[in-house]
Amino acid sequence: MTPAHPEKWPVHAVRGGVDRQLLKDCRDLLAAAEESDGNPSISEQTLVTMRAGDSAEHTLLTLALYAPDEDSDPASGQDLAGFAVVVEEPDRSGILEIAVHPSYRNQGVADRLVRALKESRGFDGLKAWSHGNHEAAADLAARYGYAPVRELWKMRMTTAGADLPEPVLPEGVTLRAFVPGQDEDAWLALNRAAFSHHPEQGSLTRADLEARMAEDWFDPAGFLLAEDSEGRLQGFHWTKVHSGHGDHPAIGEVYVVGVAPEAQGSGLGKALTLAGIRHLQDKGLHAVMLYTDADNTPAVSLYRRLGFTRWDMDVMYGPAQAG
Repeated sequence: MTPAHPEKWPVHAVRGGVDRQLLKDCRDLLAAAEESDGNPSISEQTLVTMRAGDSAEHTLLTLALYAPDEDSDPASGQDLAGFAVVVEEPDRSGILEIAVHPSYRNQGVADRLVRALKESRGFDGLKAWSHGNHEAAADLAARYGYAPVRELWKMRMTTAGADLPEPVLPEGVTLRAFVPGQDEDAWLALNRAAFSHHPEQGSLTRADLEARMAEDWFDPAGFLLAEDSEGRLQGFHWTKVHSGHGDHPAIGEVYVVGVAPEAQGSGLGKALTLAGIRHLQDKGLHAVMLYTDADNTPAVSLYRRLGFTRWDMDVMYGPAQAG
């Protein structure tokens, strides 16, 4: 492949939902990046938003940088060099995420996308995620006056030989699997209540839920619901299985654990966590991972006691404070 010159390539801006071809190109790029890194380059929710387009809660801007034919890598069959996505709230605050194809890294692709964003929209109100917190991302953030403002830890445990205690549910609480077509509304209400303080998880909509249920990885048997003797949902543990690819074996995920406000402090959260891990272990998975905010001391302490250790880290960047 000849030396690339992304500073000369045009950036295609798309507002709202992206068409089928661009979505496919983005998914192909993300698959190649995850194969290389072992990490997703952008969040799952951002992919859902790209497919759905604008809504009352957000607007979407996607910047795509395609390599001209003479710069494309014929071995990869992939000419989308990189893309940037901004999901913007009504108040103009928003989140930026960038993905670069492994074949076009260290050639200025991300910088070209950021400069195009600065020219077309500006950075007002924007924060940015770096998934995996690569050194190149930290350097790019610093170049544009951004600094770390939040750390999201990825923690991992090996289930083989793990000495996990038995889940102990509060009196009158039982576990069952999520039933599609029955539990959506009740779960959404519980999720809003359990994560009223959380900007991403607590704002999930019916469309967001259904988009995840339509994914290949969705398995209602691994979506555990805790209900009391009157059938009211008190908590849940939604597990996920990431299929193996390349040198990266399949791994289970503590996707999200939530407990109703009235049930917090009862030990239900720990019981749900253990029950979900055991479910993943019973499926033959030898490792389980999860995400948690680094400053969530109670959660980090619980996960460490269960045998999780820090594996990787996502970092959110925001404008550096003067002085």
